Formats: sequence, structure tokens, C-alpha cells
Amino acid sequence: MKDKMTRAQKSHLLMRLMMFTVMISSMSALMFNVVLPEIREEFGLTLAQVSWLSSAYALIYAFGTMTYGKLADRFQLKSLLTFGLILFAIGSLIGLVSKTFLVALLGRCLQSAGAASIPAMALIIPVRYFTVETRGSALSMTAVGVALGGALAPVTSALVMSFANWRWLFLPSLLILLLLPLYRKLLEHETKADAQKPFDWIGGILLGAGISLLLLGVTNQVWSYLLFGCIALLMFIIRIHMVRDAFIPPYLFRNKKYSMALLLSFLISGIGVSLIFLTPILLSELHHLSSKWIGLAMVPAAAAAAILGRKGGKMVDRKGNWFLFSLASLCLMSCFSLLSIFTGVPAFWISFFLILGYVGQSFIQVAMSNTISRSLTKDQVGVGMGFYSMMNFIAQAAAAGFYGFIVEREANTYWNPAGFATEGNIFSSIYFSLFLLHVVILWTYRFQFHANVSKENDSLKTRAESERS
Repeated sequence: MKDKMTRAQKSHLLMRLMMFTVMISSMSALMFNVVLPEIREEFGLTLAQVSWLSSAYALIYAFGTMTYGKLADRFQLKSLLTFGLILFAIGSLIGLVSKTFLVALLGRCLQSAGAASIPAMALIIPVRYFTVETRGSALSMTAVGVALGGALAPVTSALVMSFANWRWLFLPSLLILLLLPLYRKLLEHETKADAQKPFDWIGGILLGAGISLLLLGVTNQVWSYLLFGCIALLMFIIRIHMVRDAFIPPYLFRNKKYSMALLLSFLISGIGVSLIFLTPILLSELHHLSSKWIGLAMVPAAAAAAILGRKGGKMVDRKGNWFLFSLASLCLMSCFSLLSIFTGVPAFWISFFLILGYVGQSFIQVAMSNTISRSLTKDQVGVGMGFYSMMNFIAQAAAAGFYGFIVEREANTYWNPAGFATEGNIFSSIYFSLFLLHVVILWTYRFQFHANVSKENDSLKTRAESERS
């Protein structure tokens, strides 16, 4: 009993460390978006050139999460996290002392290559260190870390920029090194049966090239990138069906529950990014707020998601995925319907509506992570959760490019029959479309997962016993 309690205490301490690590990683990803205009002016760059500080980070981050997830089936989590955190710190140090844009970009790329280990480990550790009955609470701590990072990023950027150069934004990321000794002490030694199997580097390169080209094509509206990206992904699909130890085993997608949950999660992540990408544009163009006030307007929502995030994990453990998913969907549908109907109301109300959206998005991510983890067998966890994490980042990047393209067209289409005509018709129509999409997602989730919830609950004890053995 003593050993079990010791392991349980270590597991909970491990997730608290991971929550703090995710927070720092999330801050690092978001802080630089605020200072891109200043960096552009300092180096005399175009908007497209300076945006590589964010674009390159997102591209490497998306593919890196999948790679670390795949490697987690072959190598120790302790070793992978050590490598990732050290690489993250090296990139931060390079960025801190950079004198040219290319050196700063190199620092960001190394940061991203190291930081990509964090979301992968944050999804795998709860599955390996917690039982099915307590996994939701553990997964919620990751959502809390993301929310805290989102809340602190604009505040930290404003604080640092008030007395120092933008390069000092690299400094907080170095704090992660202080956590490394604790991770190495708490993470257990694991037996790896697949460690000697060959690694499918060709498949990984094809997947990385395909993802990068598709994201670049979507975000920059370059059709040739889209074409070559599709060709690379087609070659990747052919590749994984030809080799024995493929980068992503094809049998993973024969798991119908996993595939359906993956599709729903892709849509949910793409919709959710509108809250952090589209709403600031709305506040700037329609309400004429400065960057400082936009950041402050979004802080209450991020803070609410951070405060309530843990409650979502406890609810999913007590009442199940369907309860939390439906509650989250109601919050998100309420948020998008209010934003669509009252697009032109004072910014104070927009900030209030965002609380529903941020909390709902935090809850629904916990429910989906738990749903996907339950659809995987123990030997599929690393690659399955890694691919899930990668698809979420791809959805966010692609959706941000799509929203930007739609807003730039400045269409006057007005679709919401319950709303009031304003000069922000395009925003109202987008939010109304996202509301309708969430209605479809809720119905699909209920049909695909809640219909068999009694069978799922009956099998939880069996699954938990097999995971303990």
C-alpha cells in the first residue's frame, strides 16, 4: 500500500510540474505575436518575413509533437523530455543574445523543436501513470497550463516591453531547466520492447514535408505548395502500407472510434482557434482597441479557463465524457451565438462572452483527450496521442489562415436571422457558422460515443486492471 501511495503522489506531482511546463511553453508560443511589429521595424522586414517567427514555430511544433509521440514507444519518457527541455533552453538562450533576425529565427526554431516534446509528454504521462478512472483529472491539468499561459502571455509581453528589449521575452523559457532534475527523479524507468526496431525516417520526412507544405499553402494562399503537399502526403500513405515498421502504422486508423474522435477533435480545434485569432481582429477593426487593450480584454476569459480547468477534469472522472462534452458544447454554442447576435456591442460584453468560449474549449479538450485515450490500446498510446496532438496544431494553423482569408474579403453576407445588422457582418456570419458546426459536432459525438456509454463504463474496470498489470 505504501508503494502505491508513493507512486500516486509522484504521479500527481509529475502532472503539477507538467502543468507549469505547459504554461511556460504556451507563453513562449504566444508572447512574440505581440512584438512582431517592433521586430519588423527594427530589422526592416516585410510582414511575410517577420511572420516566420510564428509560422516556423508552428510548423516545427506540429510535426515535432507527432515525432516525440512516436519516439515515446521506443525510448524512455525521461530521456525524451530531457532532450526536449535542454533544446528548448538552448533555443531560448540563442534568441536572448541574438543580434540579427536570422539568429533570432534560429532560436525560435530550436525552441519549437524542444517545446514540441511538452504537449506529447503531457498527453502520454496521464495515460501511463494514471488509471482510467482518474485520467480525466490528470489531463485537465494540461488544459489549465495552456489557459494560464494564454492569460499570462499578453501581460508578460506588456510588462517586459515596458522596461526591456523584445529579446528578453526569451528569458522566462529558461526557467524550465530548473524543473529538469525533478522530472528525472519522478519519471520511472520503462521497459521498451520496440527500442531495437528500425525507425521509419523516410516516412517521417514525407509526413513532415506534406504537413509543412499544406500549412504554408493554406496560410499564404499558394496553390503550388498545396499541390506538392498533397503529393508528399500521398507518398507517405503509400509508404506506410509498404514498410513493416511504418512511421504511423495503418492499423491505427482501422480503429473506428479513434478515427472518428480524431475527426471531431480536428474540427473542434479549428473552431476553437477563432477565439484567440478572430476575436482580436474583431476588437481591433470594429471596436478600434489597441493591442494593449485587446490583450487585457482577453485575460478574464483565459483566467476563468485556468481556474475552472481542474473542475472539468474532476467532472469527467465522476460523470463521464458525455456529461463534460455536452456541458462544454453548450458553453461554446452560447458563446458563438452571443458573439454572432451582438457583434457590435461594447467590448466589455465581448470579453464576457469569451469567458463562456474559453471555459467551454478547455472542457471539451479534456473530454476529447479522455475519449481518444480510451480508444487506444496500451501499445498505441505513444503514436496515437502524438498524432492527435499534431492534428490539433494543424487544425489551428489551417483554420487561422482560413479565417484571415475570409475576413480580408470583407464580405457583407449576413446569415444569422436572430442578429442585428452591423458593420461587422462578416464576423457575425462566421460566428453563426461555428455555432451550427458545434450543433453538428454535439449530435455526432452523442451518436458515436454516448450511445455505447453503458458498455464503455462496464469495461472501464477491465481496462484499468489490464493497465495496472
